[in-house]
Amino acid sequence: MRLVGAQLAQLRRNAGLTQEHLAERVNAEYDTIASIEQGRRPLKRELAVQLDEVLNTGGVLTIAVDNMPEMDKYPIWAAEFVDREAEALALSSYENQVVPGLLQTEDYARAVFRSRVPAYSEEEIEQQVAARIERQEILRRKQPPNVSFVISEAVLMDRLGGEEVWHSNVKHLIDCSHLPGISLQILPFGRESHAGLNGPFVVLETPDHEHIAYMETQRGSQLVSDPDEVSILAQKYAMLRTQALTPEESRSLLLRLLGET
Repeated sequence: MRLVGAQLAQLRRNAGLTQEHLAERVNAEYDTIASIEQGRRPLKRELAVQLDEVLNTGGVLTIAVDNMPEMDKYPIWAAEFVDREAEALALSSYENQVVPGLLQTEDYARAVFRSRVPAYSEEEIEQQVAARIERQEILRRKQPPNVSFVISEAVLMDRLGGEEVWHSNVKHLIDCSHLPGISLQILPFGRESHAGLNGPFVVLETPDHEHIAYMETQRGSQLVSDPDEVSILAQKYAMLRTQALTPEESRSLLLRLLGET
């Protein structure tokens, strides 16, 4: 990704354009161009074709995207989801492994990426952390999306990064639970039924009122657009919300974990 980003930056400079001007020419956000050039966001093929036309490169960027190494192709799926996430009208997120990325503190995110096997380099860790924190801006945009989180209580039992990092992130969860448009619910231990046994997922609604879903696995990720499959996940999520504690009960649980009630 960094190589393609560096190529784009040089081609843009050769054309005498700033990042802002190039973003306008291809109808993209300035942050999108900046992130691609910095190697923090993969260049998608559709945008590569537009950039080749505007910069008159003869197809250089499209060829680069089409021939990226296999190890760089996993983030492409995630990048498409991140693009959809940034403009979503609504998000429903169930997590049973870690605190959802949109609710992680910087130190917690760093601990998550340091847990990876095989290990990231320190440079890769910092790039991943920066990208994750950048995503969280959607929770504070002028018109924030309607966001619902259901988090397994098991997630709160781990101490990724140590006690201080855990304590800070639990406080962060409480703070986020007060943000406009956010509902945070904890799925408690001891349930006799559970609608999310197949793992974490996200369902989102786009500005065009399309519903899509996203799931991550050990070796990649999957964006789901088939209406039947998305409907099944939406039904699972609706059931999870009924099985979880209410937002008020969930906030009380978080406060108890901190020893504040």
